[in-house]
Amino acid sequence: MKLFVGLCVVGIFVACSAHSQPAPRSHPKDTKKTKDAPVPHSKKKVFNAVPHAKADYECPDYPCLIFEDTFDTLDLDTWEPEKTMGGGGNWEFQYYDNNRSTSFVRDGQLILQPIPTSDKYGEAFLSSGMISLWGHQPHNLCTGNAWYGCERVGNPTNFLNPIQSARLRSAKSFNLKYGRVEVEAKLPKGDWLWPAIWMLPKNNAYGDWPASGEIDLVEIRGNLDLQDEQGNQMGHTHAGATLHWGPYLPFNGYEKTMGSRDGNWADEFVTYAVEWDDASLRIYFDDDLVLETEPPAGGFWEMGNEDWNLPDSLNPWAGSSSRMAPFDQEAITFSILVILQYYIILNVAVGGTGGFFPDSWTNAGYPKPWADSSETGPRDFWERNSDWLPTWNGEDAAMVINSVRAYKLSPDQ
Repeated sequence: MKLFVGLCVVGIFVACSAHSQPAPRSHPKDTKKTKDAPVPHSKKKVFNAVPHAKADYECPDYPCLIFEDTFDTLDLDTWEPEKTMGGGGNWEFQYYDNNRSTSFVRDGQLILQPIPTSDKYGEAFLSSGMISLWGHQPHNLCTGNAWYGCERVGNPTNFLNPIQSARLRSAKSFNLKYGRVEVEAKLPKGDWLWPAIWMLPKNNAYGDWPASGEIDLVEIRGNLDLQDEQGNQMGHTHAGATLHWGPYLPFNGYEKTMGSRDGNWADEFVTYAVEWDDASLRIYFDDDLVLETEPPAGGFWEMGNEDWNLPDSLNPWAGSSSRMAPFDQEAITFSILVILQYYIILNVAVGGTGGFFPDSWTNAGYPKPWADSSETGPRDFWERNSDWLPTWNGEDAAMVINSVRAYKLSPDQ
């Protein structure tokens, strides 16, 4: 079921719409699915995706459901498949494409399934083929050219991305300022998998990352047994939530806004949720409060500049009256109101040389197949596939999503 309800927020009209992507699969499937949450209002309206259109709907009470997708189908007007090999700045080993082998809906669940690139092209293709994602129609254009994201050619030294995967975003359909977003999901299990449920701003009103913020509801490392230097388990039973914010790189205050928990994230469905307003932001795993941030009167600049010691002239949030900047909706720049709303991203990444899988950690059974300093990471990773690929047990290695919902929590949101 897909529900979209239009909202008027601070004089800006926003329409909401959700879509899902279909495809039958033969893999064995965990069919556990919780009962749909009751809609907290009696008058429901279903809208087609009409961005920035006014809707004749007002919430009679709160919390008020304004967006819902329970994945009867995969609506590509709501969930745009990203198409890029860029690796998100981390030189990850997957590439994202619009493919029903890696993102599909079955039995009311959205499934994001990473698979070897060689399944489609053959193993020799990694060292000799070319992948072009440029496209020529609105629906098949490359979505990220940074880091050679739209076209690559493999050679014996620099392999093409050895994994195909999926990353879906709601940037062109549903965006939110304040309220509650919740995603009920079971996360993947398998060595070097990196699933994430997160949010980015539709417009970088305060500047490029991390100045306009990032909200990570959850991310894990899918490894069956990965330990840090102290022997703590950092694999699929350890999940984290994080906010990224800062004036510009390398200044990122995320270490002050992190939370983590141990649990059965890859074996059970959990509701990952963020709630935020003009004073605080909270992230929950089911009913467990994992991260709470209430910035001081000076906002995130005051929080971060205790360590950065930068001149106030570099504060990107100085023009906002909200202590929640950059996690607010509006920024005043040269007396112009700039909209800053967040959209939802669902993805399964793999590996990378950006440090998410530290070289100093210990993986049971075999060592990490590549070093973060390596210039041939994709090749190193793929050449050891006999070690890690057996840990990807069918759809246990997939992210399975039951539902995505968003709520308006009060009339002033």
